[in-house]
Amino acid sequence: MRIIINNSSMVPIYEQVVSQIKNTIITGQLQDAEALPSVRTMAAELKISSLTVKKAYDILEEEGFITTVHGKGSFVNAADRQLAMEARRKSVEEELTLVIDKALAGGLTKDEIREMTEIILED
Repeated sequence: MRIIINNSSMVPIYEQVVSQIKNTIITGQLQDAEALPSVRTMAAELKISSLTVKKAYDILEEEGFITTVHGKGSFVNAADRQLAMEARRKSVEEELTLVIDKALAGGLTKDEIREMTEIILED
């Protein structure tokens, strides 16, 4: 599993880790019951704090993407891919809502926003 941390990003490192692991699960790169690297191993590979990785794993477990068995490690819980896809859709919808609200606050009309969206989708 390859995770890339962008230290200059405004997105917290733990959120970058969560997002990338979710993506590998949703796309099937990580299979159900596959073991994730230990917290210490992941932290060493990414050159980040173990606490940051632990926080990311805790969030993934809360959201149902992984299961942690004490003494054995963390494992992918991708049995319900539909749930994972729904989580991805919700996240995208929230981001689009923020962008649309920003555009409307900036004085753009709904038609202008639709036109911009169509142009972007054509590329």
